[in-house]
Amino acid sequence: MNYRLAKGLLGPASLLAAAMCAAPAMAQEEAPGAITVSGSAALVTDYRFRGVSQTDKEMAVQAGATVTHRSGFYVGTWGSNLSGWGTFGGSNMELDLIGGYSTEVMSGVKLDVGLTWYMYPGGASDTDFAEPYVKLSGDLGPATVLVGVAYAPKQQALGKVYASGADYADGIGRPGAKSDNFYMWADAGAGIPGTPLTVKAHLGYSNGNSGLGPNGTSVAPTGEYLDWLIGADAVFGPVTLGVAYVDTNISKSESAYLLPNFSSTKNGSSIAGSTVLFSATAAF
Repeated sequence: MNYRLAKGLLGPASLLAAAMCAAPAMAQEEAPGAITVSGSAALVTDYRFRGVSQTDKEMAVQAGATVTHRSGFYVGTWGSNLSGWGTFGGSNMELDLIGGYSTEVMSGVKLDVGLTWYMYPGGASDTDFAEPYVKLSGDLGPATVLVGVAYAPKQQALGKVYASGADYADGIGRPGAKSDNFYMWADAGAGIPGTPLTVKAHLGYSNGNSGLGPNGTSVAPTGEYLDWLIGADAVFGPVTLGVAYVDTNISKSESAYLLPNFSSTKNGSSIAGSTVLFSATAAF
């Protein structure tokens, strides 16, 4: 769970644009229901990506849309405002392009394979990166469980260009350095009978660049860490209200070498510490 809705190269971008343009024609030529379009918009008190604030511990407005063919192929896009650590060299926006294929591999078990292209329009160069993923989901008793693995191969945006925040400030780095990033996670949720409530939990593990990338940030800030979430959602028609406790095991001492980058621009507090998030999401 990336604490956002279900986060480029010419290939994915062109594929997304082509699918969007082709959707009306395909819907006319094929049987009704061949193409479905879904989306949502959300207001959250903080955008936490794998436990780390991307909005300087402030509110975020987020929205996304997905076009799905009945064969199981889908394309989508998702965006959020950014601030502080999350800006990746000056961008105030994250725009993700997503494409993949989902199918039921056995009764009640779904396989989802795809790729997310993370884009930061208006930021410095070498910010965008691609991350393929594989997810398996299904029911386990009263709960719905999802396990996933995402691996971003070596790319300059993930490279350990600066060993510390001080090196970044002084411009002492290794231009062109490349690194990869591995993320594994598990999500679980269960509805409470007779109520609109669903309880949820998440645990994630990151392993990647332990320094700073070309724009003074990192997807796995301390190289290896855990993030987790415990919360609940309440559904009222198309609107979902959520609350969650989010935390990581990144300590101040472990992240000290990343300062001042890895801290709130307002008071220098940790952007990976525990917090309670509130959200309101409208589906369409």
